[in-house]
Amino acid sequence: MPSPQELLPWLEHMHAVRHYSNFGPLVKELEMVFAQQFALDPEQLTTVANATLGLELVLQALDLPAGSRILLPALTFVATATAVVRAGHQPVLADVNERTWLLTPEIAYAACERMRLDAVLPVATFGMPHDMRDWQRFEQQTGIPVVIDAAAAYGSQWLQGAEGTLVFSMHTTKSLPAGEGGLVISTRPDLAAKVRQLSNFGINLDPAASMPVGALGSLGSNAKMSEYHAAIALASLQKWESHAQERRTLYANLMHEMDQVGWHKLTWQAQGPGGPLIAPTVLCVQLPDAAGRAALEQACQQARIMTRRWYQPLLQHMEVLQQRCLSLDTPNSQTLAQTLLGLPFFWGMQAAPRQRVLDVLKQVLSKHTYEL
Repeated sequence: MPSPQELLPWLEHMHAVRHYSNFGPLVKELEMVFAQQFALDPEQLTTVANATLGLELVLQALDLPAGSRILLPALTFVATATAVVRAGHQPVLADVNERTWLLTPEIAYAACERMRLDAVLPVATFGMPHDMRDWQRFEQQTGIPVVIDAAAAYGSQWLQGAEGTLVFSMHTTKSLPAGEGGLVISTRPDLAAKVRQLSNFGINLDPAASMPVGALGSLGSNAKMSEYHAAIALASLQKWESHAQERRTLYANLMHEMDQVGWHKLTWQAQGPGGPLIAPTVLCVQLPDAAGRAALEQACQQARIMTRRWYQPLLQHMEVLQQRCLSLDTPNSQTLAQTLLGLPFFWGMQAAPRQRVLDVLKQVLSKHTYEL
């Protein structure tokens, strides 16, 4: 996150114009930057309070029938599924590719042969980008809309000259942190404009519309990005490139070092057809088996090293979601759920904490023999 000193000029500007929310000048400036980055008309994107609300409002703006079936990966953060449920639809949980950990068009095509689907919600898992040209072909061939949950993929996921819809997060844990915030980008006609209106309760603000300004045009929510969060995002953008480069270097070095101490027994997320991971924010490794994962967890706990099980349990194993979801066969996801572990990874990570992790990893893997 930007330091208070880096943030101060933006806050002073905000205070000088006395505009703190409701599509203020800093939000407009931020959206202009995004429009330039993605080579889009500003009307094809909008900021929102967070990516979860962005997903909900995009699903609402698609005007799908109530109870529509939305395909998404079983291996993802809960917000992907809860956004579907809160939008009034039913999640259909699919498997992911065993190497890229992504829900692919091939998996979606196979699911279409088994049941009716009304939309697909692939996830840029851990920030790994999708090939948007493949998903555009899927939309054209099936007529099923695709919305990419690109929450963790700012800087990595691009439209790549294709048509499509992307939803990014600017949460403090993401590569472009604003504390909280989201970005919706869509080449689908009027979709971003609908999301913008829905984010302001559904109130019409367009003088050219068929209803008066201030009239309720749709049943929306309060999901606007504030000027405070836009200020943080603008400050973060000033050093984004240098931070992304440092993250890439750290990520590559840690993978190499862990492979060396782990005798190449570890498996890493493979690059997908959408290109490389430009700004990694987490380090998630696949252990050879569940016993190895459990042993590494225990050893890290004893060494006071925090770990995370991303993303477990799988969505279909969460009691709150079980009665609300349909689940297809997910063998790859089941294996990943038993063997993935998130390890410490953060900007500015120095040699000492890196060595602590390496020492524990070497200790654990040296005690376990695996068939290579």
